[in-house]
Amino acid sequence: MIGNKQACRRWKRGADAEAIGRARGDRPTKIHAVVDGCDRPVALRITPGQRGDAPVVIPLIGPLPPTRLCSADTAYDSDALRNFLTTRGTEPVIPDNPTRKRIRAFDPVAYRRRKITERTFCRLKDWRRVAPRYDKLTIDFAATC
Repeated sequence: MIGNKQACRRWKRGADAEAIGRARGDRPTKIHAVVDGCDRPVALRITPGQRGDAPVVIPLIGPLPPTRLCSADTAYDSDALRNFLTTRGTEPVIPDNPTRKRIRAFDPVAYRRRKITERTFCRLKDWRRVAPRYDKLTIDFAATC
């Protein structure tokens, strides 16, 4: 009985390795990107849609040289990321998650530079192949991005 249950799973076995998420109606995928000041992606990482955002960031920006500021979305708000950035000499510009108990200082003027990242994602999503993710393999999808 247990063997049949495992063989008849709803989701395919390699879906997690290929960054295809689990959802009822679709297969969500998240694209995490580090963008320079000229709207160009410097580093990309693709994960399944149900995976959290904060654990992905430190391995993504770790090999890159430190910068003066790092602006990120509320989903990337974690103490580990903030400590990592401050030890590198980078000022984190991340708004507080609504569930955070200790409120951190936040500079809304510096956060406006995040529009550079949003413009990069807008340009990526203009390509018909990126928005719905027609490619199954992560390496093919990353080559499109």
